[in-house]
Amino acid sequence: MARAVSRFVCSACGAVTPKWAGRCEACGAWNTIAEEAAPGPAATSLGPARGRRTALTTLSAMDPPPPRQPSGVLELDRVLGGGLVPASAILVGGDPGIGKSTLLLQTAAAFARAGLPAIYVTGEEATAQVQMRAARLGLAGAPLALAAETNLRDILTTLEAEAPGLAIIDSIQTVWSDQVESAPGSVAQVRASAHELTRLAKRRGISVILVGHVTKEGQIAGPRVVEHMVDTVLYFEGERGHQFRILRAVKNRFGPADEIGVFEMTGQGLAEVPTPSALFLSDRSAPVPGTVVFAGIEGSRPLLTEIQALVAPSPLATPRRTVVGWDGARLATVLAVLEARAGVSFTGMDVYLNIAGGLRIAEPAADLAVAAALVSARQDTALAAETVVFGEISLSGALRPVAQAAARLREAGKLGFRAAHLPAGVKTEGDTSLEINTFQELSGFIHGVFGAIEA
Repeated sequence: MARAVSRFVCSACGAVTPKWAGRCEACGAWNTIAEEAAPGPAATSLGPARGRRTALTTLSAMDPPPPRQPSGVLELDRVLGGGLVPASAILVGGDPGIGKSTLLLQTAAAFARAGLPAIYVTGEEATAQVQMRAARLGLAGAPLALAAETNLRDILTTLEAEAPGLAIIDSIQTVWSDQVESAPGSVAQVRASAHELTRLAKRRGISVILVGHVTKEGQIAGPRVVEHMVDTVLYFEGERGHQFRILRAVKNRFGPADEIGVFEMTGQGLAEVPTPSALFLSDRSAPVPGTVVFAGIEGSRPLLTEIQALVAPSPLATPRRTVVGWDGARLATVLAVLEARAGVSFTGMDVYLNIAGGLRIAEPAADLAVAAALVSARQDTALAAETVVFGEISLSGALRPVAQAAARLREAGKLGFRAAHLPAGVKTEGDTSLEINTFQELSGFIHGVFGAIEA
């Protein structure tokens, strides 16, 4: 009897090694290598078993765009690029308890009510639990088929027989195949299950949505190859202490990436937020030191958010640097530029930075707003009321223009803002109702807005 052969695969990058190691040599990740059974020998004959010739086309050939099925949930359709594309595979990830199952149950019910046959397959709950949630959300009357199953073979057989337009698998980590000799949730099981479900989606024209757990670093658990298999990768973000939830597209073959949809968690489930800028801003009746409104861009939509900073004397030898919703390394860079290029020192001071509403900001256009909030908190001087700030700060202390400035200013004007501070050279694309103040250097911005800075 032939001896079973096994191999060791990194769950982060998919690299294969002959033996186990604590650190992957390919990507450098720790504790990501797991054992799995090696695949059987592949056929090597190129005689009668040769492949068929593939049809070729040219770049000038214009194929019609794929049809889309809108759900009626505008925020969801926005993230998907206008609606659900038939035969597409979508991966949705998010922290435990953030509301993924609630979102997808509402999504399945919305598509079912729009005329698209849908099946919701749960591997983490009993059907009675899903039915109770549906009753609480007011979805009991939706024409949605429900099943509780984890065996991949049974799931594929059911979907082949029913041929729905949409199938939701909650979650891919609970699905297991009897063709793979490893435990459910392992690298091999997740990869094999995702591969078979994606093949089914392409072969039968069924749109498949897979729910994926995330690691403590915020990445979808399992091999990264799963993200390459699917057409769209969505992340459901938010803080449990806040009622807002962000659905963000980080990959989309049928629409723009980094598009977001904003939802609010209520007692009746997730509700759409058509104008998120107004909700991410607190009461602006009186200016507050350390608070600055940033005009940002998330995907294709402008979004105004409030950046809050607090600076206090530190009793510690190494002052604290606490950041929520922004990159900590970026904060360290801004603090260094403020001291080296503008003469504003934060030595011996604790610095706390927070993005209001639980939103996460990644674009460098927030640099100038963060610097303004830090200086405002340090000097205990509030920025002028009804003012927005945006711009990128270079290491030389110069202010760099950012893209889509006109959209940012239009959004600020709609919400009643009267002035804007931004880098020189920004293209505003016409007249605006706001008073525009431009600056070349960070030092000029600080002295022009806050005056002389105390040592």
